[in-house]
Amino acid sequence: ADGPFDIETLEGSVAENFGRYPSLIVGTPTWNTGADTERSGTGWDEIYYSTMQELDLQGKKVGVFGLGDQESYSENYADATGELHDVFQGLGCQMMGYTSQEGYEHEDSKAIRGDKFCGLLCDMVNQEELSEERVQNWIAQLKAEGFLEGGSVSAPAQTVIDVEPVETFSALEENSQILDKTIQSHANTGFTPYFNAKSKSTMWISPDGRSCYYTTEPKTTLSP
Repeated sequence: ADGPFDIETLEGSVAENFGRYPSLIVGTPTWNTGADTERSGTGWDEIYYSTMQELDLQGKKVGVFGLGDQESYSENYADATGELHDVFQGLGCQMMGYTSQEGYEHEDSKAIRGDKFCGLLCDMVNQEELSEERVQNWIAQLKAEGFLEGGSVSAPAQTVIDVEPVETFSALEENSQILDKTIQSHANTGFTPYFNAKSKSTMWISPDGRSCYYTTEPKTTLSP
């Protein structure tokens, strides 16, 4: 297995990199929760409906994972994961690694397909202590589903996030850092605070509801 790779670093070589492997694990945070499309706030949004639509990914095995905050965004938990799933599925990929919603506290999510999540979802804000076990169980599930078996490309199974539990968990942390960078780049005024008593963090939402960022200091010391 190769990776992990940051989608931002694959600009101009997406077709070459995706085409080298029979299987991919891909992940995303969620940023534009209120948007219908391009919700990740990452490089995925730049290629979903342009570069990726020109790729030949028919039959490739794909598993997706995502990050979200199910307390502050209970009705839109990890929404961007659903779009990531749908884009690859629309290109003819064999989607694998659907997981149960049991143990989560969300109300709704665009990442739900049927009665399951379309991949692995982790909440590094409210349930960080459960993430490592969820990753380990998901990797075991993918292997049991035959994720690493067969394929039309004679290359090692690859990920745009690796297929080993430790490295996949590291990728979750990396996606959290990507989201932090996105937050910093969207600094603004006029944001409304919503304090999460459980996580001791505050979510600041923009006037149009399409952007937000988090701070972890007590609410009384924060300023937008």
